[in-house]
Parts: sequence; C-alpha cells; structure tokens
Amino acid sequence: MRSESTFNLPAEQTRPQIARNAGVQVLRSGGVVRGYTNWGTFRLPKPTTKHQARYTEGHHFIMRFDASGPVQTAVRRTLGLDPRMIRFSVVKLGDKLEEIKDVEGKVEWNKMRSISDSI
Repeated sequence: MRSESTFNLPAEQTRPQIARNAGVQVLRSGGVVRGYTNWGTFRLPKPTTKHQARYTEGHHFIMRFDASGPVQTAVRRTLGLDPRMIRFSVVKLGDKLEEIKDVEGKVEWNKMRSISDSI
C-alpha cells in the first residue's frame, strides 16, 4: 500500500533523526521509502498541547513510503509514543505504482522559515 506520512515536530528538535528513525522502521520491516519532502518550520493551524507543552509552530516534513498494513500500524504506534512528535498523519496514496509514479521526494533541511516566506 502506498502511503504518505505528515509529521509536525517542535521546531528545536533533531528533525533528521526522527525522519531517519521512521524510515529505518519501514525499511527493516520490508517496506520501501520513496522519498522525503521538507517543508520547514511553520505556524500550526491552531495551538496544540502535547505532553503538557503548548506549541504554536512546528517543523513539517513528509515521508512517502510503501509498506503493509501492520508496518504502518507499527510506525503509527512508534510515532505516537515519541515525545518529540506534536502530531502526524498517515494517508493512503494508492494501490499501484502508476498512481503515484510522479511523486518526488527530496530532503533539504532548512533553517527557520515563517509562513509569510511561502506566500
């Protein structure tokens, strides 16, 4: 199953390490990581409380991967228990490679960006 995970992390945390850990978990379970896309740091849609801390902005990145249902469940469980994660989501992109073949992924770890930089 082709999937995409969106991650929101606190801006000051070690983002590459969290992305690498999620990718390694997919790879060790027989899945394939298709790519990462780094969106940088933006304000969250609304203030969020997680692990007794309040966040107004977070670092966003996307990991595109192919994995079975149990592997996706394990990734969700791991990310949900990680205190560095603010929130995340996993979305099914399609069942066949032809449906997502043009999706590209690359990693460019930026410094700090605000939402006004993208407008």
